[in-house]
Amino acid sequence: MKDQVNDRTDQYGGSLENRCRFALEIVEAVVNEIGADRVGFRLSSFADYMESGDSNPSALGLYMAESLNKYGISYCHMVEPRMKTLAEKVECPESLVPMRKAFKGTFLVAGCYDRGDGNKALLEDRTDLVVYERLFLANPDLPKRFELDAPLNKYIRETFYISDPVVGYTDYPLLETAA
Repeated sequence: MKDQVNDRTDQYGGSLENRCRFALEIVEAVVNEIGADRVGFRLSSFADYMESGDSNPSALGLYMAESLNKYGISYCHMVEPRMKTLAEKVECPESLVPMRKAFKGTFLVAGCYDRGDGNKALLEDRTDLVVYERLFLANPDLPKRFELDAPLNKYIRETFYISDPVVGYTDYPLLETAA
């Protein structure tokens, strides 16, 4: 969908609408097959990982948020503009608020949130739900830790998603609380 990597010249390239066409066709097909209540969409229009940026990520995100409404999908999950690389959080003037206002379903945000950032996003009505990604992998009891404002285990990226033996999301100590 991003203009810095989509160099097609057919109906799937060029204009914003054309670049988004394939993704929306997929959403429509999946909705028709399994129902809109079982479909969500994740979008990182601001990310520039591996030189895959867009010249107008705000327009891309807003167009997709508005277009997804047609299908009545369950949620739209967007990555914050402040996320420039996998672990780099930077201050920026861009915001997901226009996309949040445009999308009619449940709106989720991700992007290296911690307890304070997440609470602030919810209080400011910038999202319906906050996605904590890596923090959950390192802290399977994250809601309890947040409730108690307890310290968090640090995540170890090198142990994520390896298969045998399973480590990364099961090898961290759980918070022990008095009964």
